[in-house]
Amino acid sequence: MPEQRKLGRATDQRKAMLKGLVTSLFENGRIETTEARAKEVKNIAESLITIAVKEVDNFTSKPVKISVAKLDSEGKKLKKTVTSKNGRKYEVVDREIKTDMVTVDSPSRLHARKKAMSWLYRFKDANGKNLNIADKLFDEIAPKYKGKNGGYTRIYKLGPRRGDAAEVVILELI
Repeated sequence: MPEQRKLGRATDQRKAMLKGLVTSLFENGRIETTEARAKEVKNIAESLITIAVKEVDNFTSKPVKISVAKLDSEGKKLKKTVTSKNGRKYEVVDREIKTDMVTVDSPSRLHARKKAMSWLYRFKDANGKNLNIADKLFDEIAPKYKGKNGGYTRIYKLGPRRGDAAEVVILELI
């Protein structure tokens, strides 16, 4: 018996379609699709959420020194003139060293994050900023389901689609 439904597609097309649907589900919280696709996406999404819930508190924080450019009141970088060994003068950006707390994943959480990223796409929002859905999964979605053991999604049936009469459903995160 196959692990996944074939959905009438070649393997690469099917995986790309499922990755897109899983990414949309985690991004928006709900998707509208056919029943067969929704059942496959539900299996994938619930397994990813389960992995994330197990690793939700498995990280540490540590201080890291960061070199940051000094800025003036207008937000421009301050520059200073420096003389090299052979007497030439040039400008460099004036920098200051800050200490910042950074979260560091444990090895098992890192493995879980990489597993999730294999099923999720990265995309850009309307402003052109890169968004990582794996971060949203581990930082926002998993803590909501921390005490639950499964049942993270639900399927609502909407009825047959006009044209091909495929059963259309809404798959959403609870």
